[in-house]
Amino acid sequence: MIESTRDGYRIPTFATYSPPSDGEAQTRHPVVVVGGGLCGLTLACDLAARGQPVVLLDEDDTVGVRGSASRGIVYAQKSLEIFDRLGVFDRIASKGIAWSIGRSLVEDEVVYSFDAARGNLSCQPPFLNIQQFYVEWFLAERLHGHPLADVRWGNRLTGVRVNDDFVTLEVEWSGGRYEIEADWVVDCGGLNSTLRNGLALPTYPAKGTERWLICDVRFADALPNERWTWIRTRANDGRAVWRHPMADGIWRIDFQLDAGDDTEPSEETCRALLRRLLGPDVAFDLIWYGPWASRTHLLDNFRRDRILFAGDSAHVFPPFGARGGNSGIQDADNLGWKLALVLAGLAPARLLDSYDLERRAAAVHNTRVASRSLSFVSPATAQERLIQEQVIALARRYPFARSLVNTGRLSEAFTYPRSDFVADGGGASVPNAAFVCGDGRAGTLVDIVGGIPSFVLLTRDGAPPAAVDPLLRVFTVGPGEEADIRDPAGDLGGLLGLAGHEGVLVRPDLHVAGYLDDVGAENVAVLLGRALGARAPGIAEELPNEP
Repeated sequence: MIESTRDGYRIPTFATYSPPSDGEAQTRHPVVVVGGGLCGLTLACDLAARGQPVVLLDEDDTVGVRGSASRGIVYAQKSLEIFDRLGVFDRIASKGIAWSIGRSLVEDEVVYSFDAARGNLSCQPPFLNIQQFYVEWFLAERLHGHPLADVRWGNRLTGVRVNDDFVTLEVEWSGGRYEIEADWVVDCGGLNSTLRNGLALPTYPAKGTERWLICDVRFADALPNERWTWIRTRANDGRAVWRHPMADGIWRIDFQLDAGDDTEPSEETCRALLRRLLGPDVAFDLIWYGPWASRTHLLDNFRRDRILFAGDSAHVFPPFGARGGNSGIQDADNLGWKLALVLAGLAPARLLDSYDLERRAAAVHNTRVASRSLSFVSPATAQERLIQEQVIALARRYPFARSLVNTGRLSEAFTYPRSDFVADGGGASVPNAAFVCGDGRAGTLVDIVGGIPSFVLLTRDGAPPAAVDPLLRVFTVGPGEEADIRDPAGDLGGLLGLAGHEGVLVRPDLHVAGYLDDVGAENVAVLLGRALGARAPGIAEELPNEP
């Protein structure tokens, strides 16, 4: 049971895994995930849900940073849709705070506001705030109850050897050492990944000069469940402040600190800043506080033979727009179905090259967007300061300029580029829309892409094409009761882009693989084969799994 107390957070601990007395007995595992944070837990849940045995190694015996920090708190719609497919969204939603309204202020003046719920067709809210350890806990409990998941808490990776057709991992636990072999390894070991560092892979790290102070606070009186950002406020000597709601009636308040003062913030510093911001009459309890600074790094390639890199092991962005944790969750979502199909012999190993192609492109995009937010909120040069001042001045007078106020472009699903795996017009993420089946049952898009088979072909009115692959499910979309999915107003068809095409192929991660103007079996087979990494239409024969 997790509790937030007046003096911090209390987090559950898990029993340390003890290997058998005879070691691993030369057992080779299909896949080992290293690191039990957001990314690793999401990937392990995904693989198990897709019928693949998975071993998860984590050197700690709990979730979060031993409960000492709320860490990532903002979860974007795409991540929430992933959690819905994995069966943990309801717990997250019942504990966290859904929100859609954000306001950017200079002192007490609102210069920009938004409501992300406008036009939202997903079953999940645009954003939901909850302390990271809750999300990890819910994922861990989901894994603990799964027969295909082997979760090894208290087992620390100490070394790696890459062989021709498998990987050997050296592991240490409180009772000694052992080795474990795997066909595939996914490194979710975080910023200071032992595995990545052991392979001496460059990440080109850079650390920002700005400093921030997190204060987790509980108020006696409720506040609106909105994101407020002060670009400048006298309460923080003209620097920025963030305010976000979280679970348990707790609020995250981030104060931008003086970049030239490297003094370690104290509890007294935190309380003084809070009192200046809130005024003398607002009662509050300080739950936790701690400093942070932005940093970046990025691997050249997210795949190295039979080792794949995900989450902070592969990329780190400035923490503007909630792109770090959400990107790691979406890394896992992109990789999970591909690795499951390769392990099952239903796709070639080259499909995993698309993971690097797509998620590294997303990481480059996230780095660029978050860095722009950083330069607006924390201008480091006279030119950046001038841009900030001019944008604020324009936003005060002209509505068109208000969207230029960049206090952190919030995480959105990335549209993957055209490639050997994604056809023209494809790559976009489809929201988890609700619908009514022809027989009157309610459903969602997440419902029909879960598990295997997991590709979905949605066609306009008319007979669907013949089945061309056991991985494919076919549904007609139309206004009448004869359609598999009813769409009387054409909203779903519009969302899917069916207005100008006969069919759309949706991948297991709810990204569009491509569109079809003719849904004949041969055309469908070609597009499905492309999405699966085949060089020829369809996948009829057993495919090699060598890198």
